[in-house]
Order: sequence, then structure tokens, then C-alpha cells
Amino acid sequence: MTKVIFVRHGQTSWNQEKRYQGHSDISLNKMGVRQAELVGERLAKENIGVIYSSDLLRSYQTAEAIAQHHGLPIITRAGFREINFGLWEGLTYQDIMGNWPEILTGMYSQPGEISPPQGESFFTVKQRVSKELQQCIADHPKETVVIVSHGGTMRVLLCAALNIGLDKMWSIRQDSTAINIIHYLDNQTVVSLINDTCHIE
Repeated sequence: MTKVIFVRHGQTSWNQEKRYQGHSDISLNKMGVRQAELVGERLAKENIGVIYSSDLLRSYQTAEAIAQHHGLPIITRAGFREINFGLWEGLTYQDIMGNWPEILTGMYSQPGEISPPQGESFFTVKQRVSKELQQCIADHPKETVVIVSHGGTMRVLLCAALNIGLDKMWSIRQDSTAINIIHYLDNQTVVSLINDTCHIE
């Protein structure tokens, strides 16, 4: 059995402004840095064997705050990135609804089938993230693994673990530095924790 602790990155200025970030490489803001410190303290007593992170800065900075308590290096993987929002990156919901209302509505009702202009669908995200995760599990059997990633990525992985469709992904909340814990057995996944943010409340 491999225990995977998934952590969403801390807050960025684009989170505050409700801008779609996707693959844009935005750093944590002051609040995000503090949130990362708190989640690092929260996980300090966990027997963590390895720490993975999306290669985007906001995830890496959050992973650093966790890693400093364990003396572990951070392994970056582009496969754990957020969805690529294409032309929507840097825009707000209002901006996008004003120019692509049908596509945006479709992204929320059929996220596995609809993709932003020059972006990717959540089905594509599921494929790349699942492949990356399976490699991590194969490389670290019977270990506790931390993976720091993004809100959309977390929702996709939780849908897979719960065996529910991607059309339900927006029903799963993922706040800044939320902790999710999933145990992966040979032919079974057990979800132990979803969107735990008690360290910042």
C-alpha cells in the first residue's frame, strides 16, 4: 500500500483576483507563503519518504515549505501541472464569459469533453496525471508520498479514486494548501481525507 498525501499549492495574487492560472508560472503571494509554512508544520510529523511537485513555481514553493521539515529533495514533474487554459490564462470568469460563453459553460458541464481555445480538456489532464501518479506509486511501494499540485489536478485525481465521472469534479472543493489523503492498494483506492485545511483555519 502506498499512502499519497496530495497538497494544493498556497494562494497567489491570481487566486485572489480570480484569474485562470493554468500553466502560467505565478508565485505565491504573502498569504500563500504563510499558508505553505502552516501546511509544512502540519505535515512535519508525517513519516514522508519522498516529495513530488508540479514544476510550476507556486507548487514548488509550497513543496519547499514541507520539505524543510524532512530534509528531502523535491522531485518536479510537469505531469502534475494544472490544466492548460490556453487563451484563457490570466483572464477572469467575467472576461471569459463575455467572449466564450458557450465553451465556458461546457467546461463546467462537460469538463472531460470541452477544452478552452488552445488549451486542454480535463480528460487530457486525467490521462497525463494518472500516468505520472502510477509511476510514483510503482517507484515507492509501501511509502508515504507527498505530491504538491493544483486544484483542477486534485479534483481529477479524486474523481478517479472515488470512481466518479469528471462531470462531478466541480462538486469537490479544493482550497489553498488543502490536504487530501488517498491509499493505493493493488486493486483498490481508499480516500481517507478531502480538502482538509484545519492548519489555516
